[in-house]
Formats: sequence, C-alpha cells, structure tokens
Amino acid sequence: MAQTPVDLGLLQTGAQSIATRLADICSAFEVEHACYAANTTIDGTLIGFATYPDAWRTHYVAQGFHEQDPTLTRAIHAVAPVDWSRLRGMPGYSRVFRDAADFAIPETGVSVPIRGAFGERGVLTLARGASERDWAAQKGAIMQQVQMVAAQLHDDVMRSGKVLQRIRQPHLSQREIEVLQWVAAGKSQQDVADILNLSNRTVEVHLRSTRAKLGALTTPQAVGRAIGMRLIYPL
Repeated sequence: MAQTPVDLGLLQTGAQSIATRLADICSAFEVEHACYAANTTIDGTLIGFATYPDAWRTHYVAQGFHEQDPTLTRAIHAVAPVDWSRLRGMPGYSRVFRDAADFAIPETGVSVPIRGAFGERGVLTLARGASERDWAAQKGAIMQQVQMVAAQLHDDVMRSGKVLQRIRQPHLSQREIEVLQWVAAGKSQQDVADILNLSNRTVEVHLRSTRAKLGALTTPQAVGRAIGMRLIYPL
C-alpha cells in the first residue's frame, strides 16, 4: 500500500523544531545531512524530516523513493546500525542514488534503526561525503552516541502533542464512522445493517476495516478507541 509521508518540519518537538534538532545532530557529529523517519503503529503512516535540500526532498517523495530506498526501507527493520555500503546492490539503491547524485547528496552514510516503546519503528540516517577509510574511522568514534541521540529524538517526537495528534489519528471513512457510532449505541451488527440499508456482510467489512485502522483486536476495543480519539461519541 502506497504511503504519503508526513513532513515534520513545521511541527514542534518540545522547545525545538525537528529541523533544529537535526541541524544540531549534523553539527555535533560532523556530518552533512541527517534524516529521521518513523512508521506509526496504527495505520503505518510514515513521518519524517531531513536536512537535505528542498528540491531533493520534493523529488524523493514525488518519485516514491520512500518506498524504494533501502537506507530507509531495509534499515528501519534492522537490529544494528547499517552502513550504506552494505546496501549497495539491493533493489532501489542504484535508482535512488543515481538521482541523488544530481542533487549532490553523499553516498556515504549510516542508518540507525530505532525501536519505540509502542512497537513503532524509526530510523535516523547520517550522510557525509568522505572516503570509505575516513568514514569508517568517524563512524566508529561516534556510533554509540548516535544511537543514544537517535532514541532520544524518536521519543521526543513521539511525545509531541502535535505529532501524536497528526499521526495517531487514523482516517475512517464516513460510513465506517456511522457503523461504529451505531455499534457504540448498542446496536447489533444486523441492526446496523438494517438502519443503514446495508448487507450484514458489508457491515462486517466496515468493522474489520475499522479494527485494522484503529489497531484493535475486537469491535468493542475499536469502539473504545474511536471514542477516546473523538471519532465517535458515546450515547
């Protein structure tokens, strides 16, 4: 399923914007660029921001590279930091970095996977134009601290009220909301089908969809979560 990334550039994480945090990371670790991205647990929304030039960020999303780039798609599921040299030859790598060269984006870097407290996955990538030898020495000197900073950044982003409001609010269709609202009112599945002039099977499809979107195992859990998110209201 295609994802549309959510740009965190204008959202605040505590006292500093995500852009400022990443700029500070670049300065502290003497790299040219940093990028943070994470998948949410409810609907898989991809959130992120990078210090790359706006032109490259726009091109990257327009080309769907967020679904092809192994420095993101592979590394986000890794256990340990992944040097980009290990990703060469993987599907998507040549396509992404061929275009990246036109925007003067370095091909030397590392992706640091992050595991969140609620099962979400994230990744912090650092890039610097350097020889393999110089980069290996630099990476060895900073990696332990980078992993700590990555975890702190991720936790700060996930705790941000504006971010939570944006990424943890799943999109339910109007019909899905209607179905859940009637269930919340105590109506049976057949009752809902009769009220909305739908088949029982169609109602079940909508309920299955809402459970998936809300990360719920059961319909009562979906109703409770939808009420908590103010998608529907208790009657």
